[in-house]
Amino acid sequence: MANMKQPRFKQSRRLGLNVCGHPKAMERANKGSSRADKKLSEYGRQLLEKQRLRAYYGVMEKQFKRYVNLAKKSSDQTGHALVKILETRLDNIVYRAGFASSIRQARQMVVHGHILVNGKKVNIPSFLIEVGDVVSLKERSKSIKLFKDNFENNLQNTLPYLTKDDINMTVKLERMPNREEIPIEIEDQLVVEYYSKAM
Repeated sequence: MANMKQPRFKQSRRLGLNVCGHPKAMERANKGSSRADKKLSEYGRQLLEKQRLRAYYGVMEKQFKRYVNLAKKSSDQTGHALVKILETRLDNIVYRAGFASSIRQARQMVVHGHILVNGKKVNIPSFLIEVGDVVSLKERSKSIKLFKDNFENNLQNTLPYLTKDDINMTVKLERMPNREEIPIEIEDQLVVEYYSKAM
């Protein structure tokens, strides 16, 4: 399975945005070290936003293009629809639920079979969660200290479209998120403009 393996902190500094979510990711960032610090053409700005969005969710280019095409068919604004699709990937929901401390860790948990969707094991990180779906840890995995600590330390970090059950260690997608509720700093319209020229 292909994935993005470059150093996370270095990638964040290069993109000028903390795309890995680690509190120390931008500590060594200096003025001029980011592409965003340089004077960019319109195409350059579009490319940078596309790379930032891909990095946020750890998605490869080929799959990202498929999401763009899927978003274009939505009745919602294409940029908003694209972000919502990415937000409802299983690996991202596992991360938002607090089972994992990063998208990478969440993806590894899914691949290794620790995650259930509606009580059934799903080991595909790109699996799209639908409204009403319940994501949980496999019973045996609930005793793993790392996962338990992650979940307990993130009980207060809730999003309005997710409902956490801290006793049963589950999370439910109550509704599709509104774009303004998704905690990422991206000008998604620039991403759409990039692909309108590139595709």
